[in-house]
Amino acid sequence: MKSRIVYGPILSRRLGRSLGVDIIKNTGSKKNCNYDCIYCQLGHVELKIRSPEDVREAVTPEEVSENLQKFCNDIRGLDYITFSGTCEPTLNLSLGEIIRSVRRISGIPICVITNSSLLGREDVQNNLAEADLVVATLTSGNEETWRKIHRPAPGINLKEIIEGLRKLAKAGIGKRLALEIMFLESETGKPLNFTDEEIEELVKTIRYICPEEIEVLTISRPPSEKWVRPVPEERLREIAKRFVSEFGDRKVKLVLKEKKKKAKVLHINLDEEVYALLLRRPCTFEQTWQSLNIDPKDLSSMLEKLLDEGKIEIISSEVEKYYRAK
Repeated sequence: MKSRIVYGPILSRRLGRSLGVDIIKNTGSKKNCNYDCIYCQLGHVELKIRSPEDVREAVTPEEVSENLQKFCNDIRGLDYITFSGTCEPTLNLSLGEIIRSVRRISGIPICVITNSSLLGREDVQNNLAEADLVVATLTSGNEETWRKIHRPAPGINLKEIIEGLRKLAKAGIGKRLALEIMFLESETGKPLNFTDEEIEELVKTIRYICPEEIEVLTISRPPSEKWVRPVPEERLREIAKRFVSEFGDRKVKLVLKEKKKKAKVLHINLDEEVYALLLRRPCTFEQTWQSLNIDPKDLSSMLEKLLDEGKIEIISSEVEKYYRAK
């Protein structure tokens, strides 16, 4: 099935109702990334991309403009246009130009969700400076822990990432930099990145970076490694409280439940829209119909059809069933 550049809208825990933009074509590859994170909702990365120079089939500003123009005419009630999806968006070095082209079409705020891997590059920092909001991943201030969680491509190191985040915050766009800190637990109950030592190292690292916002959260969808578990809400609240004592309650955001907010959507090809959403983001039945504003009865038959055709599969967490593109 054809992969869309623009997909959704998605019902996001952090961004409300967000229209997604995927700027590396996933021809022949399910994911286009330089990490193979143990908690990724899209599964394992078959072949990690080492650098932007190794990217093939990068989406152009013209392609994004053409695709987005159609969506903006059909959707109302969006909170953000977000660069994310099956790829690490900073791998496309046209990102800054693409963001500028989006602004000529829409006044909706623009967000880039990044794994932070390329923040040591000045060209990537300049591209991110074009966005209204940058949500950057930081799971640990400890190199060993960080490597165990993200399993990065060769040549990427945590020190350069931290320095890049600091430069991004100090370059006059700190008000638009949010650090996403994904806390994880193993199936044995052992903390992966929230021991007392890890938390104190994170506090020191965050203080050095000085972002505008700190997001505290855990996984909500089945991860690529089955032994990874979400952190209990009580412990997340304790971590958030520690951060609040250090950085203040205006900076710290505890992300727990997804918002429920409907947008008006004019559907053109519903089968394709559902598949495009599940390709980038595994969803429960309820999340799918809420995101795309589909009649649940229509969605039920559509999912059965996609399952029969072998285009999607069912994966399960401890409490819920998710649909994901194959």
